[in-house]
Amino acid sequence: MKDDARTSHDAFWTEGEDRPSRWLITCDHATNRVPGWINGGDLGIAPSDMARHIAYDVGAAGVARHLGVHLNTPVAGSDFSRLVIDPNRGEDDPTLLMRLYDGTVIPANRDADRDEKARRLARLYRPYHDTLARISAARPDRAICAIHSFTPQLRGRPPRPWQVAVLYSPTDERLAPLLIERCRQQGWETGDNEPYSGHLAGDSMDRHALAQGRPHVLIEIRNDLIADEAGQAEWAERLSVVMDGLLDAAGL
Repeated sequence: MKDDARTSHDAFWTEGEDRPSRWLITCDHATNRVPGWINGGDLGIAPSDMARHIAYDVGAAGVARHLGVHLNTPVAGSDFSRLVIDPNRGEDDPTLLMRLYDGTVIPANRDADRDEKARRLARLYRPYHDTLARISAARPDRAICAIHSFTPQLRGRPPRPWQVAVLYSPTDERLAPLLIERCRQQGWETGDNEPYSGHLAGDSMDRHALAQGRPHVLIEIRNDLIADEAGQAEWAERLSVVMDGLLDAAGL
């Protein structure tokens, strides 16, 4: 595989698996794609809803790919909407398969039974996590950086002021506080485990980083800042600056 080679599957894509950096960049909510074998590729909600944050993390995949180039590191992302099944939830999490999200009913999920959930787990969720596990285990000093985005405001909620946020578990603070400090030194309004907590039992970081003792950070970017290619490239370059030498500075 060439350094910038891309692989793809119904459940995931990867880029640059042979890149030499110890980082792995992940993007759990990279796309709003609905596979054709699920209700004909249509969840029954309006295209405008499929284009917003309830279906995927707007702009996150582009940031992840650009950041992977800057850091010369592998990148892996999901290739299915989180409304199909959410790869950033544990298999027993009640929000794994959402029937209502931010005021929008998901018709194709309303009657999804245990067998349908099992089918989506087998064909999408597990192959994606198997890929993260494989790339993570490819070197013993692997560190993981998860890229997500958040909406400026949920319906009926106050606006969110942060440009970026760093989420983490209080059980592992080896990297996050240092990264927050570096972000704030850049003059960015930076959330410290805001707008939500960075630890959810069974989520991707719990599964591939915390459980394995791997250094990790989860970075959220406000999605209006990365809605287009230019914004994605700009913020990837900015993040590469604060991540450069981060592991060494933390003694990891």
